[in-house]
Amino acid sequence: MQGTIDAFSYGAVTPLAAYIMACLGGALGLRCVVRSIFNNQSWKPGWLALGATSIGCGIWTMHFIAMIGFRVEETQIRYDVQLTVLSLAVAITVVGIGVFAVGYRGVDARTLGVAGTVTGLGVAAMHYLGMAAMNLNGTIQYDTFTVALSVLIAIIAATSALWAAVSIRGFLPSLGASLVMGLAVSGMHYTGIAAVSVHLHSTPSDTWSGQSPTSLLLPMLIGPVVFLVLAGVVVMFDPLLVLGDVEEDRPAGRLRTAPRQSSRTAPRTESLFEPPPPTPRHGEDWQRPRAQQHVQRW
Repeated sequence: MQGTIDAFSYGAVTPLAAYIMACLGGALGLRCVVRSIFNNQSWKPGWLALGATSIGCGIWTMHFIAMIGFRVEETQIRYDVQLTVLSLAVAITVVGIGVFAVGYRGVDARTLGVAGTVTGLGVAAMHYLGMAAMNLNGTIQYDTFTVALSVLIAIIAATSALWAAVSIRGFLPSLGASLVMGLAVSGMHYTGIAAVSVHLHSTPSDTWSGQSPTSLLLPMLIGPVVFLVLAGVVVMFDPLLVLGDVEEDRPAGRLRTAPRQSSRTAPRTESLFEPPPPTPRHGEDWQRPRAQQHVQRW
């Protein structure tokens, strides 16, 4: 007997909330990666790690918020705690591999292709690992073609996100890229859900292990959501991340202005005992003919 699947049991609430979290994680991650690449004074490993964790938490949070709205009408669903936590670790790890690869090696075709493929496969693995954490009175089956399509969408989404992370600098373009990234991740999730069918067991049973979605997923979502909020605070209080277009110019400008201030203030300390030397511009005007007179004497 086939179970009746409803992926939108709460209507548009869970898909919309899931999409927002995917966009939030993507936006924060992209800005952190931009901060690490286009500013030489940044601590690159720290910003890349923050960006990878933000994107990974956003993807994982999106998945399990959407799963709160997943129902099989003929049976209850419970979740295995260890597999659920493992799926979060997988999401952060595989995104970190891709982010560090493009962060240190750039976006040449080979690096981008390998990093995007690895990250996309990891995102798909996170999704299906989260699906494997479900325990219900039946057997979950998948349509092979639809699963392959969802994996392809994950690879394309991951590759596009990694390219955007090191290629798009402005705040508004990064925001637009995060919206597209959230749409791609959500599309991958619901494509994977469309591949699912449940074959119910003939004998009902309520003895399977695990916890209900509300008792497990809602408390577990608090940690990643709080992390994304704190990462958002870091981004909002960093002017280089907000302004976006001056990551390269501002540090260089500081290095240029510092010597000018020191060259102007240094002669003033000697003016107590001798006349102050002329400014560099005046020095060029009177030293040049004096050098010519010195040559004429010899």
